[in-house]
Amino acid sequence: MAKEEKTGNAIVETIKTVVYALLIAGVFRTLLFQPFWIPSGSMKQTLLIGDFLFVNKFAYGYSYASCPSVIIPRFGVDLDAKKLCGMFDGDNNRLFGGDPERGDVVVFRHPVSGRDYIKRLIGLPGDRIQVTGGKLTINGEPIPQEPNGQFEEVAELQGPQGLRPRCANGAVGQGGICVKERATETLPNGVSYDVLNIGRQASDNTGVYTVPEGNYFFMGDNRDNSADSRLAQTAGGVGFVPYENLIGRADRIMFSSAGRSMLYFWTWRSDRFFKAVK
Repeated sequence: MAKEEKTGNAIVETIKTVVYALLIAGVFRTLLFQPFWIPSGSMKQTLLIGDFLFVNKFAYGYSYASCPSVIIPRFGVDLDAKKLCGMFDGDNNRLFGGDPERGDVVVFRHPVSGRDYIKRLIGLPGDRIQVTGGKLTINGEPIPQEPNGQFEEVAELQGPQGLRPRCANGAVGQGGICVKERATETLPNGVSYDVLNIGRQASDNTGVYTVPEGNYFFMGDNRDNSADSRLAQTAGGVGFVPYENLIGRADRIMFSSAGRSMLYFWTWRSDRFFKAVK
């Protein structure tokens, strides 16, 4: 009898340990850092498909979007932040709120789909944003771009989704060198980063976007391969993003893999481990 009680107690203690660990992990992910895999090439070369980072959630304070989403399509699990914490949605405010800075790389909830996106913050509330000939203008002032060579990558299927890169040098066969023109862009507050250009397209020339109060304007660094604020939400883009939809700031890449799975150790990009996001 004593042996059965001891075994039962051991099982109960194990369950408690698992529950406590899950609670601690939930609090950690909700309040401090959220893991994020880069699924697409919209932020190349700053972020590559297969980069893994932790999002700094206390950088801007907390809102309903700070609740973690649990989305596992394979098992039919679709619990996003709005379902879990929707009671806090609607006032466009944040607890312990901090203002993001122009040039921050930010993870946010898409205003319509609720999916997590990562882009660079270009426009603050009240700003007038326009793109002409692929060049950015903020409040009537052209943003300088200095040519900075080319970005090269192998033309192959990338990441778990097997995405194929778009190239400025035309249709490149499997295993060939895919080239994009690169320039260094510097925002009015001095933040500099590289942007990529593939070729002429509609998003290279836009009207003037006036960012509403309490909203932000985002763009991808891979300018010709990014669904961002230049495109309306109804057209598959991001549109303006409310303050409460911000999740956090991307500060540092922790791990990176160029393969279809992180288990393929021969595809690990060790030169990107612990690299700061700028």
